[in-house]
Amino acid sequence: MKPWLLLASLNGFLGVAAGAFGAHALKARLPVDLLAAFETGARYQLVHAAALLGVAWLASARPGALSTAAGACFAVGTVLFSGSLYALALSGVRTFGAITPLGGVCFMAGWALLGVAALRS
Repeated sequence: MKPWLLLASLNGFLGVAAGAFGAHALKARLPVDLLAAFETGARYQLVHAAALLGVAWLASARPGALSTAAGACFAVGTVLFSGSLYALALSGVRTFGAITPLGGVCFMAGWALLGVAALRS
């Protein structure tokens, strides 16, 4: 449970920091489409920080491979999805957008695994 709580808190902290950075420091510097991409990355990072809290709870109540796999999918998904959107927005290199769907697939897999783990607990 402890690693998932730490990861959830780190992602929550970074998601809030990214959101504030986007709203205050980037608002006047980025075109609207790139700012929207950055904000989407922050929003999904925060949502999946909360998801990691769910993983921590489930891992404490019923430890197992499914909750661990769900947490790993959320963590990898955050790096790929939010990270690629941050990179796209800050660099303007549109190629980073090709990575984003891989993160989305990781997020969906994490939610599916979390659901199966909950059903089996």
